[in-house]
Amino acid sequence: MTMLQHAIFVLILPLVSAAVIALFLRRAGGLAATFSTLTAASIAAISVILALHNERFTASYEWFRLGDLAISLGFKYDDLAALMLVIVGIVGLCVHVFSLGYMHDDAAKARYFGGLSIFMFSMIGIVFADNLFMMFIFWELVGFSSYVLINHWHEKQSAADASKKAFIANRVGDFGFLLGIVMCYWLNGTVSLTELAAQGEAHTLHFSALVPLLLFCGAVGKSAQLPLHVWLPDAMEGPTPVSALIHAATMVAAGIYMLCRINVLMVPDALTVIMWTGTATALYAALCAITQSDIKKVLAYSTLSQLGYMVAAFGLGSITLSHAHGAETHTVVLAAGVGAAMFHLTTHAFFKALMFLGSGSVIHGCHHEQDIFKMGGLRTRMPLTFWTFTVGVAAIIGFPYLAGFFSKDAILYLAFAKNKAVFGFLALTAVLTSLYMVRLWKLTFLGEPRSEDAKHAHEGGLTLTLPLVLLAVLAVVAGYHSHYPKVFDGVLDLVPEAEGSDHTIIFITSLGVMLVGAAIGYTFWKSTPTDTLADKSPGLFTALTALKQSFDRLYDYYVAKVQQRFALFVNFFEQIFLAGVIVRGLAGVVGLFGMGARALHVGNLNAYVYWFLLGIVMLWLFATGAVSL
Repeated sequence: MTMLQHAIFVLILPLVSAAVIALFLRRAGGLAATFSTLTAASIAAISVILALHNERFTASYEWFRLGDLAISLGFKYDDLAALMLVIVGIVGLCVHVFSLGYMHDDAAKARYFGGLSIFMFSMIGIVFADNLFMMFIFWELVGFSSYVLINHWHEKQSAADASKKAFIANRVGDFGFLLGIVMCYWLNGTVSLTELAAQGEAHTLHFSALVPLLLFCGAVGKSAQLPLHVWLPDAMEGPTPVSALIHAATMVAAGIYMLCRINVLMVPDALTVIMWTGTATALYAALCAITQSDIKKVLAYSTLSQLGYMVAAFGLGSITLSHAHGAETHTVVLAAGVGAAMFHLTTHAFFKALMFLGSGSVIHGCHHEQDIFKMGGLRTRMPLTFWTFTVGVAAIIGFPYLAGFFSKDAILYLAFAKNKAVFGFLALTAVLTSLYMVRLWKLTFLGEPRSEDAKHAHEGGLTLTLPLVLLAVLAVVAGYHSHYPKVFDGVLDLVPEAEGSDHTIIFITSLGVMLVGAAIGYTFWKSTPTDTLADKSPGLFTALTALKQSFDRLYDYYVAKVQQRFALFVNFFEQIFLAGVIVRGLAGVVGLFGMGARALHVGNLNAYVYWFLLGIVMLWLFATGAVSL
């Protein structure tokens, strides 16, 4: 088989799995789970084989044509796609294996694994897409998959509401994405990623800040950036493995991947907007995470914050580095924003999937308890989960020489070189990240059990623990990048190649923010059944809680007070004026007159007497001249 045939096979394989489960295995949950997991294993294996193979290729097939507009389906398999496909394959396999144990007793297991398969198909389609139209098709399929999986336990009203919220919030962003695709075609005559790149190299590309900003709307929805972030914390109502696959490692990362794909369309004004959107999201979500008591929602806000880091990194754009080789100095311009964003996406995918699955192991072991203030003492009861979760926490807070340390340092150096204000905000975010993650770790695993569920917690089986071990290893080694593809374009050497003083500043800052945040998180919060912050500083706790709720309240007000009233007005205007007068014309006017006339003939003697008296009064007024025509 050629590499193209392998790519086609890896794309079609999960679709076949979903179809087989839907058609033949709906009542055979165990068989459906096995079939879907074997499919995921095949995808992971082929994705690694394709990545290690040096061949990169593009292929396109015309789907249909409307005049000069040709819609194509095709494959663009370069280093960027290779990296993303490996992430989807490995994390997808870990989630499938973990789900075998976590969803073992679920009555709708077949539907769940069918949903995982259709999601894998949708996500792989985004990875391979060689044009924006094809990407949009799979983009919408990913949204549908998310809706199905969040709503898996549809008998729970909160899960049903969360799935609708996620679907609607993403549709808002996707509307802008679609407009951006149309405008890109209008300006450049193509939406092919390969052709756009060629036009960029030939300097024939038509640039407009509006095109990348409209396309960025899709990333704002899918990657949950301000102000469309509100769906992600609520999406934790779905099964925990779904949170690991969709809302930590792959679907929410699709927005970052799309931005890197359209880097050629970026202009400075658009990059500035993207940079500050990501920075604001990173800081806002970190502040919200401090007051959360649900273990999954802490991780959800952490995901929002880390996605903001990636978006900010992309918005920081390119950077110029000088390399001294003997007596000569070479200046190189690197697409460092793309490299830094993708590097952090890669490391984050592994350690955040690890922590989400670790939280699933905790929830499973504590008999589905999710409140961290009702946990404690799990270090001795669930030792493997404790140590692997600890690796994930250490990676995300930037413990030296773990995966998150390298990718975070690359972003901080890029920010330090490009925009000192962004650097300050991201450094503050790093302090808060270390604080709330150590808080979560301490309250969950240390101290004494604070509930009967925690006292009787236990480690899960092999299917629950094996994925944790694999992801923990990746959370350690993913920052060592000697075999990474060229997609990072030199960004992996940003910190080592920095000037000595800059390198020292970044290293000290990175280490300092980690230690300060960790120290506060460990010493301030006590292992008690209530939140120490709420007890000692209720004003600050209330303010942070209000900050978290502000956007939901704003949207609730908008929907109830603005949108609903406007909809009622539009409905009245349409029914009475447009349909009644403009469309029906004179017949409508006559009909309205007839409605009024019928209202006078009610068959009620008292009413007729009142009308008779009114007529006498009117005749008297005319007779006396008080009223005249």
